[in-house]
Amino acid sequence: MTSRSDNSLIVEPVARLIEELGKLPGIGPKTASRLTFFLLRAEEGQTRALAQAIQEMKEQVTFCARCFNITVAELCPLCQSASRDQSKICVVEEPLDVLAIERTGAYRGLYHVLHGHIAPLEGIYREDLKIEELLARVRGEPVDEIILAMNPNTEGEATAFLLLRDLAPLGVRVTRPARGLPTGGDLEWADPDTLGSALEGRREL
Repeated sequence: MTSRSDNSLIVEPVARLIEELGKLPGIGPKTASRLTFFLLRAEEGQTRALAQAIQEMKEQVTFCARCFNITVAELCPLCQSASRDQSKICVVEEPLDVLAIERTGAYRGLYHVLHGHIAPLEGIYREDLKIEELLARVRGEPVDEIILAMNPNTEGEATAFLLLRDLAPLGVRVTRPARGLPTGGDLEWADPDTLGSALEGRREL
């Protein structure tokens, strides 16, 4: 993360925090350094609150036993809700995608979070995703439609194709959001109107 000459100028606790922050996605060495020195100058109460929030998240938050969204109970609030349409499952890559779709207000079904996408170059394969759990839900629940809401990029398309192949023998309707979403983008960055329109205009595969 830092050069040897830099390391000789930075005390160990600071260098360690820079290194750990630099492991986070989207955080490069410069950003990690800026965050570290911001925290170093911050009030002690602020840094303690941050540390406590991280610790409590790791201790209290888990994944829903049904859809694998984040939750503090066995089932997430969406899976517990009697008002959700039990016949539809929207399959997404990450929990952040659930939040993005919920902001649109255009979807009232259930979800299934894969926790990633097929990416052999990154060492992510079929068995690393929650695919078998999805197939078990389709076999065991009254599901009429599966919406494959993968990100519209190469990895997302490959994941959707694999899921379509696995779902086809089960006789369930499989759809994809319409192409209002920009190719190469992520669902979490799409504006609610565009994402909502894509869901309402979804097409069958």
